[in-house]
Amino acid sequence: MNETQESAIADFLQILEEHRKNCVRQGKYVEADVAKNRIDELKSHEANRRLEAMKDQHEREKLGIEEAHMLEFQQFNLIWDKKSKEYQQQCDDQVNMMMERHKHEIKEYQRKLIERQQKPKFSSVLLNYRKIEEHLARAKNYSEAHKMKSKADRLEEREIDEWNKQKQKEMFQQEHIFRAAKKQEFAALQKRVETGKKELDIQRRLALERLTQRCQNVKSELEKGHTRELIARKQALGIEVMIDRRSSRI
Repeated sequence: MNETQESAIADFLQILEEHRKNCVRQGKYVEADVAKNRIDELKSHEANRRLEAMKDQHEREKLGIEEAHMLEFQQFNLIWDKKSKEYQQQCDDQVNMMMERHKHEIKEYQRKLIERQQKPKFSSVLLNYRKIEEHLARAKNYSEAHKMKSKADRLEEREIDEWNKQKQKEMFQQEHIFRAAKKQEFAALQKRVETGKKELDIQRRLALERLTQRCQNVKSELEKGHTRELIARKQALGIEVMIDRRSSRI
């Protein structure tokens, strides 16, 4: 209802009130009672209308607050989802970079192990065989020199094979230690990543709790304000009714 309609009702009530008073002065009490009842009916209807209008206004304000809070929660989720996605991407990049770096470092370490490999150190027995072989050759005793050479070659082959096995074992052990250190470094990175995720989740939960509490506080204060307005309106209407009843006795 607009101001024009409210003004028209107020004018109509004033006309009815004047009519009631004129009826009383002229002794037309039946007509005065009809006018009084009509006035009471209109005032009661108007009072109820104003109360309902206030309740409707309160409901619109409440819905407006709820819509604003819903948008705020949507914005909150968009911001934190973006933070989580960016953090996950950053973690994935760090993990991939470390994996590639470890792959390169292991290959480089293997290459250096091979380069550092020394020549076999032969036994004194083999060295003695070679001296005998050389002595026999200088003495032109080629038959015995050939026999000694064959014997020395077989021993050298065995010693080289044993030396290769031993060096390979040592290389495997050294590489295992190197790989274990890289594995430990990678595990530490994964732990930092998981810790960061948990901390981010905690920050999001706390921020959500603060946002929820703030929204609840706003809603609670709005409801309290609405309650005070309704009470004040009802009290005002009660006073108006009492005044109207007193004036109607005139």
